Amino acid sequence: MIWFLPHTILFCVLMYNYTYSLVYPVNDKFIHPRAYYISHDGNDKLEGTRNAPFQSIERINNLQLMPGDSLLFEAGHQFTGTLYLHLVSADAVHPTLISSYGKGDAVIYSGHESAIVIRQSKFIKIKKLKLVGSGRKRGNTQDGLSILNSSHILAENLEISGFQKSGLYIDASGYISVQNIFSHANGFAGISVGGSNISKNTNEHIYIAHCRVENNPGDPSNLGNHSGNGIVVSYCTGVLIEYCTATNNGWDMPRKGNGPVGIWAFEADSVTIQHCLSYRNKTSPGGEDGGGFDFDGGVTHSIVQYCLSYENQGAGYCIFQYSGASPWHDNVFRFNISENDGMVSTAHAGIYIWNGSSDSNQLYNNHFYNNTIYNSTSVAIHYAERESARRGFYFYNNIFTGRDSLITGKTGSDIFIGNDWWRWAESAGRKLKPKNGLYMDPAFKKTGKTELTSASGLKHFDRYKIPPHSTLRNKGVNLWRQYKIDPGNIDFNEGKVPLNGIGACF
Repeated sequence: MIWFLPHTILFCVLMYNYTYSLVYPVNDKFIHPRAYYISHDGNDKLEGTRNAPFQSIERINNLQLMPGDSLLFEAGHQFTGTLYLHLVSADAVHPTLISSYGKGDAVIYSGHESAIVIRQSKFIKIKKLKLVGSGRKRGNTQDGLSILNSSHILAENLEISGFQKSGLYIDASGYISVQNIFSHANGFAGISVGGSNISKNTNEHIYIAHCRVENNPGDPSNLGNHSGNGIVVSYCTGVLIEYCTATNNGWDMPRKGNGPVGIWAFEADSVTIQHCLSYRNKTSPGGEDGGGFDFDGGVTHSIVQYCLSYENQGAGYCIFQYSGASPWHDNVFRFNISENDGMVSTAHAGIYIWNGSSDSNQLYNNHFYNNTIYNSTSVAIHYAERESARRGFYFYNNIFTGRDSLITGKTGSDIFIGNDWWRWAESAGRKLKPKNGLYMDPAFKKTGKTELTSASGLKHFDRYKIPPHSTLRNKGVNLWRQYKIDPGNIDFNEGKVPLNGIGACF
């Protein structure tokens, strides 16, 4: 039933290794790359060498770059304008490099426009730069770094801020690696993958890792759809997002309705989101959704695993299907944690399930296992009252902890086996007798008030670790033996998974 999981993960890892290896130049006696230097004290009439540098972006936009050439901006100085890289055709051995020289990073200030636009180009590496726009409400109407109709691009160690649309935007491109990006104070999103072509093959083989997307409040010009996202990928196939952090996004989306999410996907296939942290993201007052992580309309053969969501105003983990999307099916959520999510949006829960199409053939085959959902003020799972038609939803070996009720809405034909249910506010009161599960205090050593601020610390986050001698370590269902589901080799903390363990970390 989940044959696609090992294939998806292996595919993304191979894609990552391949993409990353493409960006290292190798000397070749037949190629003589040239480095062009741009300095605050330069002159566009000079030769562009380090001792005789150019001065402006306009001058280097007129260069015809050859394989292996470099454009190097003087660190610690600001350069005004937009850098256009059009029809740059480098190769795997001799990529084009865009970076800084000297101590620190150079700044490209683009005012109301994009800072860097890459179009119909291949084998380009961009690193160690700050890209700054005039501000999402101060005249900028563009993306910071745009990668369009291009392939084999590596963007790393960049800071991007002040753009009304996305800090970094990818469209109609493939074999793109995005690493160590700090994208903040932008409008639509910190990082986005999408395009006008609605095919899932529009973008392919995308790797996003070790990025921080913070305080991207919303696009003031977008009054008809969501904005203020952390990382959002769409119209894509083969995407791996890992070790990324999203926080404080979406607080100024200028509309009610579908809200922004920390890290999510829609109209996408074979997406893996893992080892990521999404916390304290916002949504608009009265917003219908928003949240920490989301597989939205049209997502297929994808997985969210080893992630932590806490104190998001929308649900921690969203399972949504909007009307008009392609069918949503064959997805997995496993070994994730939600803490006190969903306090502002309609969700009021750690998990929110909604199907705007009202057709169960549009939302089906979801496996949700070995997750820990903790909610001290509301419920664990919320099904939309009139819009949650679905089939083939399976919940195995999860811990669901809520304040009073644990589920709101109708569970329908969903299968719940081997889960632990705990109403902590009623622990001394009447007992819940769930079907095919346990009702026992998971005895976590510390719950609530999480202050983790970086995905790099997830491996050591053990607040929801099952105690050594707990019954929860061996009273769950053996997923492989009974359902031929391979739970993988590691839990939330990258430790060993007991065959019958309940919860996310042991």
